[in-house]
Amino acid sequence: MCNSSVCVLYFDYPFGYLLCFDMVCETNIIITRKVLFSSTLGNATASAILTIQAEKVLEGTHIGDSIAVNGVCLTVTGIYDNTFTADVMHETLNRSSLSKLVSGSAVNLEMAMAADGRFGGHIVSGHIDGTGKVAAITKDDNAIWYQIKTDSGILKYIVEKGSVAIDGISLTVAKTDSQSFSVSIIPHTAGATTLSLRKAGDVVNLENDIVGKYIERFLALREEEPQMGITREFLLKNGF
Repeated sequence: MCNSSVCVLYFDYPFGYLLCFDMVCETNIIITRKVLFSSTLGNATASAILTIQAEKVLEGTHIGDSIAVNGVCLTVTGIYDNTFTADVMHETLNRSSLSKLVSGSAVNLEMAMAADGRFGGHIVSGHIDGTGKVAAITKDDNAIWYQIKTDSGILKYIVEKGSVAIDGISLTVAKTDSQSFSVSIIPHTAGATTLSLRKAGDVVNLENDIVGKYIERFLALREEEPQMGITREFLLKNGF
């Protein structure tokens, strides 16, 4: 379990883990980022192995467990003294900001919440929807405003007073417009996460509230279902 006020409790639950990352457990640094190159069907691709310094998230963690790194769910492949390793495939590098990490980069770390744990934020799977770019950072008394620009495919799921994960941090949406959204955070959140290190132009990982995505999918499937009823074609087909 974590020893700070921003943490996720670890429980040995018999049914395993609920993959829900809702609060950042610690912020730490990348020790190494080893890039691997391969060629498949003539297309050169790159993957990576991350070695990350950590303490709190390693308590009770085993090889094969999940840890979110800047909001991206990764599988622990090795555990050593205050470090762990994780493989990052080409698809993940393409869809996230992990491709921009270098040795010494600070990252948000969070372990998966057990199924009987307390929700301190919202349901986050660690499967990010894409990235956004910090457009502006503004001080407002004790609060700090972050304006994030992103594409319409992500913005359509973001609503004012709803939830969004930025680099794995569960935050409340304060404002939206046609090209961006804004969040307002307190000094504690800034200091306990990598948001305090962000500047205009930085790329961040974004994950939408999964509930909205499921509702959209269910409604789309409903519209695609054939309409049942008595039609002229039905009557002719059945001898009427």
